[in-house]
Amino acid sequence: MKRFMLSASTLLALTACAATPFSAPSEPLRFEIVPVAASLETDPMVGTGDRADDPAIWVNTADTSASLILGTNKDEGLHVYTLSGEEIQFLDVGQLNNVDVRGDLVVASNDEVEALSWFTVTASVEDPVLHLGDTPVETTEPYGVCLGLIDGAPTAGVTYKDGTVQLWTVDAMIDKDVTPVLTRTAKLATQLEGCAFDDAHKRLFIGEETHGIWSLDLSDPAALPVSVDTIANGNGLVEDVEGLSLWEAGDGSGYLVASAQAADRFVVYDRLPPHAPRGVITIAASPDGLIDAVSHTDGLDVISTPLPGYPRGLLVVQDDANPKKSVDQNFKLIDWAAVETALGLTAAD
Repeated sequence: MKRFMLSASTLLALTACAATPFSAPSEPLRFEIVPVAASLETDPMVGTGDRADDPAIWVNTADTSASLILGTNKDEGLHVYTLSGEEIQFLDVGQLNNVDVRGDLVVASNDEVEALSWFTVTASVEDPVLHLGDTPVETTEPYGVCLGLIDGAPTAGVTYKDGTVQLWTVDAMIDKDVTPVLTRTAKLATQLEGCAFDDAHKRLFIGEETHGIWSLDLSDPAALPVSVDTIANGNGLVEDVEGLSLWEAGDGSGYLVASAQAADRFVVYDRLPPHAPRGVITIAASPDGLIDAVSHTDGLDVISTPLPGYPRGLLVVQDDANPKKSVDQNFKLIDWAAVETALGLTAAD
C-alpha cells in the first residue's frame, strides 16, 4: 500500500490534570432510561468474534438517497452499505478500528500498519470508496479516530491506549495525495478511544474509557482538556465510554451522543457548554421483531442532515450481538426524530 511522507510538524505537548479514580455511578440514575426502536440494520459481517466497530455516515449532497454508511471491520477492513443496509463494497486494507468522514474525505485508524488510512468517496456506482493510501503515525496502535474541518483544514484526531491524543492536519491534497502534519498532542491519564470534532466551535470531545468525557479547546494552543462528565456523576455513563458523535443544529446548538458500552445504553448531552446531560436511551428491537435490540455498542455516528425516511437525521450504532454475542455483528439505523421524541429534545433546525 502506498505510504505518504510526513511533513515537518510542531509538537505542542499538553498534559491534563490526572483523572480522579474510577467509581461506580450512584443509583438510581438521574434519568429514566428510554427505549428507542431501531429502524433498519446493515448486512452482517458474517463470522464470529468482535469484528464490527465503528460507523460513519457519508451524505451524498446531490442525491441524499444515495448516501452511504461506512463500517470498520477490526479483522479485515472497511465495509460500505447503502441506507437500506445492503453491503455494496468491501475494501481489504487491514485491521481498521475507527472511521470518520468530512465531505468526501474519509480517515480510519489502521492497527495493522500503525497508520491513518485515507479514502475518498467517488461518484462510482460499483466502487464508491477509493483507498488513497496510509500515513504512518509512528506510535503503536492508533486506536480511535475522528475527522474535523478546523479553519478550513481537514484535521484527524487520533487517540491511543496510553491516553495520548494527536491532531494531524492535512497540509495539502494534490492529485488525491494526502499530506497530514502532526500539529498538536494532548495527554490524559488512561485509555482513550472515541472522539468527535465540533468544527464550528473549534472543540474536540474525547472519551476516556474508565473515567468519562473531556473537551479540548482547539482555538487555544495552550488549553488543557476540560471535563464534560464522569462515570461517577450518575448521568448514565459507565465503563467503557466508547463512541462519540454530534447532532448539529443550524443555530450552533445540538447534541453530543456517547455510548456507555457495558450498560447497553447511550447518553445525550447538550452540544454547547456546560454540556448538560439531556437523557439516556437504549436501542430496542423493531416493533415487528425483525430487527434485534442493540447491545455493547462500540462506535456510533449521528448526523442532522435530512435523509429519506429520516427527516431529522440518522443515528447509526454498532451492535455486538446480532442477536448472539460476537456472531454476525452489524450496525443498526435509528431515526433521530424518535430520539428527540423519547427525550423531549427541542434543538433548532
